[in-house]
Amino acid sequence: MSASGKCVIISAPSGAGKTTIVHHLLGHGLGLAFSVSATSRAQRAYETDGRDYFFLTTEEFKQRIAKDAFVEWEEVYPGQYYGTLRAEIDRIWSEGHHPIFDVDVEGGLNLKKFFGPGALALFIAPPSIAILEQRLRSRATESPEQLQRRVEKAGHELDYASRFDAVVVNDRLERACSETLGLVRTFLSP
Repeated sequence: MSASGKCVIISAPSGAGKTTIVHHLLGHGLGLAFSVSATSRAQRAYETDGRDYFFLTTEEFKQRIAKDAFVEWEEVYPGQYYGTLRAEIDRIWSEGHHPIFDVDVEGGLNLKKFFGPGALALFIAPPSIAILEQRLRSRATESPEQLQRRVEKAGHELDYASRFDAVVVNDRLERACSETLGLVRTFLSP
């Protein structure tokens, strides 16, 4: 696989609003196509395999790692793997689109390193850890232990914001979407 186009990486701690911002960008005719990540975590009731994630068993994920099927991958939590399949990027580029990634901070930095100047890596920051925790609680998708792990991880991830091309603070969603859209339009313009 050789980099044959531009791509946009949107990273943030869980609950900072990256998925909402990615959906906003996809609706603006920029030639972006969502890159579906693979994961070994359990599928949530509202998620669709192949649209939200490619859901793999831990064993299937490890087999694909051994076959070098990923551009990047990581074990985000014990036994929970996430990664970007090479075939997914090739598919998007072959359709004449730019991949847009909705990934955690480590994944975003790995993709930025892999794609180099062909990638725009944006970090979506919450206004504060307290607000982030409140957003995660309102989702009601995790146990108190899982929630605490995510909040602790978010504190660590905020330390990496300066390694991205730009940081957008999601204090007001409309403003954050507009700022992100402007950065992406500038990057994709010839």
